[in-house]
Amino acid sequence: MNVDQLFGPEIDRSESDSIKWKRYKSKDILPMWVADMDFQVAPEILNAIKQRVEHGVLGYGSDSLELRKLIVKHCEHHYNWVIEPEWIVFTPGLVKGLNLARAISVNKGRPGDITALPVYPHLVRHAPILEMDSHQFYAKANGDSWSLDLAGMEKLLNPDIGVMLLCNPHNPIGKVYSREELQALAKLCVKHDLIICSDDIHCDLILNGKQHTPIASLGDDVAQRSITLMAPSKTFNVPGLDMAFAIIPNIKMRTQYAKLMDGLVGHVNIIGMHAATAAFEFGESWRLQLIEYLKENHQLILDRVKTMRGVSMRPAEATYLAWLDVSSLQLDNPQRYFETFGVGLSSGSEFGDNNYVRLNFGCQRPLLNEALDRIERAVVERMASLEE
Repeated sequence: MNVDQLFGPEIDRSESDSIKWKRYKSKDILPMWVADMDFQVAPEILNAIKQRVEHGVLGYGSDSLELRKLIVKHCEHHYNWVIEPEWIVFTPGLVKGLNLARAISVNKGRPGDITALPVYPHLVRHAPILEMDSHQFYAKANGDSWSLDLAGMEKLLNPDIGVMLLCNPHNPIGKVYSREELQALAKLCVKHDLIICSDDIHCDLILNGKQHTPIASLGDDVAQRSITLMAPSKTFNVPGLDMAFAIIPNIKMRTQYAKLMDGLVGHVNIIGMHAATAAFEFGESWRLQLIEYLKENHQLILDRVKTMRGVSMRPAEATYLAWLDVSSLQLDNPQRYFETFGVGLSSGSEFGDNNYVRLNFGCQRPLLNEALDRIERAVVERMASLEE
């Protein structure tokens, strides 16, 4: 089955329980916002779920040594990162992992975190149960890519800040940080004795052939202060199964993480565990084909945006998310404006920069083409009104 056959057929989600599609139910607005692809899950994953359900008993599940071994193999093969099975802590969803890392810092008497904007909102927005001060510096545009303003970060650091929240690859800007960039960040975190919690959820969706480097793989001094969060959810389009895992080499920190989960954060459900096992064991061919389809979608956006006066974008090195610069349109609420033309994008203000909107291109190409047509009409009309 070729790429277009696998990812091209449209699946009607409009009457399903999808939050992505329900937002604009009964409206002529295309949902291109939340990071949830419209592609059917790999057959191997669906078969694994079906077989588990057909067993007929859905009781309490247990830990999976098989899945641990598959994750270990995956990390070594794809990132040249040698980890141990016992370093892995299964967590129902990645966001919980971010807040568990914060809670460890709070328990150490350092109730502050820091991250780089623009970024996935949960790296800025901590759980209400945690009393924390959040601090933000910036990833700055650097040619066709981005770079972290580490000087700006260091100016903000104080003894109360105990955890650095990294997003790599960086949502929404699509940046894949190089080994050298991560080494510079790690050096700063070691200097100020920070826990590093790295959200690596998009690490298997690299579009430009770069190598993903987990920051914890840089050396033992970095590993011993790192919590690396990963999941099959974005790569294999199973976010609704709420399955993620933390890789924590430091036994003391790993024990703290597990204790903080007790009674507050539940276990990963058995369907999520079976889906993850199938994804890591049988999903590689599907993943590679997905990347080819996403690369073509990404190139389509780049080509179309080049023809739109008033919109620009830097290439996404990873993810299925395009970060569109609409500052030239001079809009108070860009997201609302594009909705009036029938496109539901993510508001840049959610990520820390209202001059942008985020476009999810994890969808069938006809839908993407229609969305781009509507965006173009919106841009042409706005530019004409500014020139009157």
